[in-house]
Amino acid sequence: MYGPPIDLSFKDLNNVTDALAEIPRRPLRPLKIDLNNKYLSQSMRLNNNNITNLVGLEFILNHFLAQPSSLGWLDLSCNKITSIEHVLCELKELRVLYLHGNDIWSLTEISKLGELNYLHTITLHGNGIENVKGYRNYVISMLPHLKRMDFSAVTRQEKVLASIWPTNIKRT
Repeated sequence: MYGPPIDLSFKDLNNVTDALAEIPRRPLRPLKIDLNNKYLSQSMRLNNNNITNLVGLEFILNHFLAQPSSLGWLDLSCNKITSIEHVLCELKELRVLYLHGNDIWSLTEISKLGELNYLHTITLHGNGIENVKGYRNYVISMLPHLKRMDFSAVTRQEKVLASIWPTNIKRT
């Protein structure tokens, strides 16, 4: 029923809303549309642009997707994003989130994603936070449903360690 990702990567977008002026890249499998000319997809690529914040993301999702609330996969990698904005936390069906290669420097930003109960895969490498001691343990402790992080499996041992990770460290 659902087709390939809506691909708005490598479009030199400075803002999410710049995507309104773009036509998604044509994938190998054709994109399916509904009667309202919205795409039947549960995934979107906005990677490799110059996006600094996510203002307007909800509008863009509504513009392109037939069922924006069903978005399950979002690629925001290789942009200039500095924080996790609340709009990401509203994507309750989100399962995969790529944020690698951005400009996120604060670990506390990750705790905002704790509301996403279905999020099982995240990438954050290539951000300033990966240089913080305990980075991987912190992320796993904040996002207990993770199965993969930075393109590698989250092991049972890492989950156990994250569950006993000191609560005072979680707040820093």
